[in-house]
Amino acid sequence: MDTDDRANAAPMDHGSARDRATPLVRAGEVSTEGLAARLGRWTHGDGTLATRLARGISALIAGGELRAGDRLPAERSLASAVSVSRGTVVSAYAVLAEQELVERRQGSGTRVAGTGAPTAPARPGRGEALFSAVPNTIDLLRTVPQIPELGVQLIRDHQPRLDLALLPETDPAGLPVLRELIAEMYRAEGTPTTPEQILVTHGAQQAISLVVNALVEPGDIVLAEEITWPGVTDSVGLRGGTVQGVPMGADGLDVVALEQAMARLRPVLVALNPHHQNPTGTRLPAAARHRVAELAAQYGVPVIEDRVVAGISFDGVVPPTLASERQDAPVMVVESVSKWAWAGLRIGWLRADPVLVRRLRGARQLADQSTSVPGQLLALDLIAHADELRRANSRVHRERLRLLEHLMAEHLPDWTYVAPRGGLALWAALPRGSASVLARVAATHGVSIAGTAAFAASPTAPDDHVRLPFTAPDDVLTEGVRRLGAAWGEYRESLGRPA
Repeated sequence: MDTDDRANAAPMDHGSARDRATPLVRAGEVSTEGLAARLGRWTHGDGTLATRLARGISALIAGGELRAGDRLPAERSLASAVSVSRGTVVSAYAVLAEQELVERRQGSGTRVAGTGAPTAPARPGRGEALFSAVPNTIDLLRTVPQIPELGVQLIRDHQPRLDLALLPETDPAGLPVLRELIAEMYRAEGTPTTPEQILVTHGAQQAISLVVNALVEPGDIVLAEEITWPGVTDSVGLRGGTVQGVPMGADGLDVVALEQAMARLRPVLVALNPHHQNPTGTRLPAAARHRVAELAAQYGVPVIEDRVVAGISFDGVVPPTLASERQDAPVMVVESVSKWAWAGLRIGWLRADPVLVRRLRGARQLADQSTSVPGQLLALDLIAHADELRRANSRVHRERLRLLEHLMAEHLPDWTYVAPRGGLALWAALPRGSASVLARVAATHGVSIAGTAAFAASPTAPDDHVRLPFTAPDDVLTEGVRRLGAAWGEYRESLGRPA
């Protein structure tokens, strides 16, 4: 990929969000003043001054602030900035070299080694667990909603336009009439959009994957919520990138932590699901959404906004897109018909800058040429009734959520949760124990579930939550929770036994 095509062609400042006067890295050169500022109180602790200085630099490498290839300041320059002798810096660099965190070459100085940043290993294929229900078990893994009655009727009444279906050529970006309809839908919702900003895809996941493939290179950092959809982390991992999780609170993403991470880690991309977030169900408040758009514009870092369940709202509130918050913010919106119309109709789309759409159009052509024309023609009918379908879907799943809450009160009374205001799943906390172990016990009781490990950006996240979709038919959901309650009873009893 050419440097000009990279999302972070201009390296981001590494200073704190409050003090950007001393950026840590510019064009691969580590600033002496920036490094001295970021080291903070490095002299505290055990060991010699050289050992403590090496420890401070190592921590910046481990945190991703210093990356492979970054050149550290000359010994004399750094010694002056941190008020030690040149010999102390030479010794500190030697310690780092022994730990294989830096490489020292005659004529090119001291650089962070290619394997210097001890990041978490990529775990591509993690999301596969959500499609791996044990045979003959009830599937409480996936959020696959039923088709609303209106959707069934629209599918039955559908009469495809043969003049479009029989065209000898198909645009990889999608049928012009569908792109215009999607653009009009966004305009009506308050997000100015042209057809040239729309790329039709095989579902929202393909849109996410196309963006990740275009913007992420090996070693790059992508920011996402600390608990997120594995389709993001898996896609980044397959590219050789690393997803760094941003802390979340009761309302979703912590935007202060996001700004600090953007200033510190130089991400090439931010991937967020701010509306009825999957799996936590959180909804980012208006002020926080606006701040995310401001940060995207300020730092020039593209943001993928996943809105596949934004319209499934139990209180009727459907937040606007992040793209509508600020016109100069590089926000890409991903959506599909799968969650509010028909899960089996793999029609999704990306709303982005026309230049990026043209670029992805070419990548799309190489991948699978284009989206099925019959599918696009059926999507025309469904999207024309998007508001009605979303409201119908919201009513159905609001009742399902009430059923799930009733069932949990009966079978899992010691579990805790915050009822979501929209979406298709509930994020429940275990009072104790491991969600991964519980999942294995649950399988023996004939029910498949997914816990924290399937959604956490970091493998060190506490393994104490289970995602419970409320998309299954009432009788299936009822029996599934009953079996899960029996599994929890067995597992809870084992926790009380002596080792």
